Amino acid sequence: MIHKPKGIDYSGSSFDEFLREEGTLEEAEAIAIKRVIAWQLQQEMQRKRISKKDMANRLRTSRSQLDRLLDPKYPGVTLGTLSRAAMALGKRLKVQVIEAPARTQRKHPGRVGLGTKNRVAAGDRR
Repeated sequence: MIHKPKGIDYSGSSFDEFLREEGTLEEAEAIAIKRVIAWQLQQEMQRKRISKKDMANRLRTSRSQLDRLLDPKYPGVTLGTLSRAAMALGKRLKVQVIEAPARTQRKHPGRVGLGTKNRVAAGDRR
């Protein structure tokens, strides 16, 4: 038997609505985007038969830094670093701002994708 928390009925709602109500939608989307980019970089490295050692050399960084870049769970990677990695593979990083569904638009979005853990990784010590 499954026990539901009292007070909130999520039946019929979407996963996005659940995350929004929990206050974690933006952070979940940021993590998902980072995972996709890390996967795409790894796929391109495999396709071009570029080792991690060679990729680190192309980026003029250490192998451990490259491992963090390719780790989908590591939040402290900047767009600039991701862009440099893409360029080292002969690719470009493309970032777009697109319309959000009407239900997700907020008047005061705050700091999108920078939860406490991410702020600390990015050097923001609030």
